[in-house]
This record gives sequence, structure tokens and C-alpha cells, in this order.
Amino acid sequence: MDAIVAVDLDWGIGYQDDLLFRIKADLKRFKHMTQGQVVILGRKTLQTFPGGRPLPERVNLVVSRNPSLAIAGATVCHSRAEVLATVALYPDKHVYVIGGSTIYREFLQDCQRVYVTRVQHRQQSDTYFPDLDALPGWECVLSEPVQEENGLLFNYLVYEQTHR
Repeated sequence: MDAIVAVDLDWGIGYQDDLLFRIKADLKRFKHMTQGQVVILGRKTLQTFPGGRPLPERVNLVVSRNPSLAIAGATVCHSRAEVLATVALYPDKHVYVIGGSTIYREFLQDCQRVYVTRVQHRQQSDTYFPDLDALPGWECVLSEPVQEENGLLFNYLVYEQTHR
């Protein structure tokens, strides 16, 4: 299991229940990596998707405490244990945790790798990803060159858990 996240310089990921940045190159990369695979996300994150619908061509596992929640095109899970049991049903697929902050924190311990899009900008945020540079047991193993899109500088980083 891995995580994918786009962060600003302070590890901010969202503001008022929306993404901080929409970078076409990053969205294309995200689609390429996750298509045909399993994604784990929270209900609030699902609401930020077009039409509030699950991502097409992926197995969407939506985490919610609401026992009566049903979502067409997704499997609703109500606990970490239920998510892990459901993930086990897809041994041939890669699993990506895609947000939001509560889901990232809950499943970060299960992730081997985190694919970070680091935007070289500070944006007003009210939601954050754990600072992997300050978190024991994580190491940046790849830092790609900085790119630019519409005036935003960003680069891709890969962190790996070192204490598994």
C-alpha cells in the first residue's frame, strides 16, 4: 500500500474541503498511477471529485462512519479493519491511499511509499499531511527535477518507510 498526495511547502493539502492546487501534469500522473488499481479515500474527499462520484476504472474504497451510506460504484467501509480486509480481496492490484487528512493519518502506518507532489508555494491551508521530513521512519529516496505549470513550481518526491 502506498499514498499519493500533493502538498505545499508547509505540507498543506486542502482548504475549506477542496484541493490547494490543480496541476494538469500532476492530475495526469495521478490518473496514470491509480487507473485499474484500488484507491482508499474518505467521504469528504469523494465529494471533491467531479459530480461527487467515484473515480472511474478504479476500485474505490470509501471510508465513512455512516452505517447506512451507500455509494454507486464504490465499496463503503466503516473501519480500518474493514478496509484492510477488503484490500485483501484484490491481491493483484496496487493500493493507493488518496486522502483526505484523516484517512492519510489512519493508513500511513500501512504504506510502504508516499508519492508526494511538492508545490514550491505556501497556500492558505486548514488540512495537512504529516511532515515526512520530520517524521521518524521516513526517508526521501527520490527527488525529481522541478517543473513549472501556470507559474507554479513543483516536483515529485518519493518517501519510503525505513522501519518496516
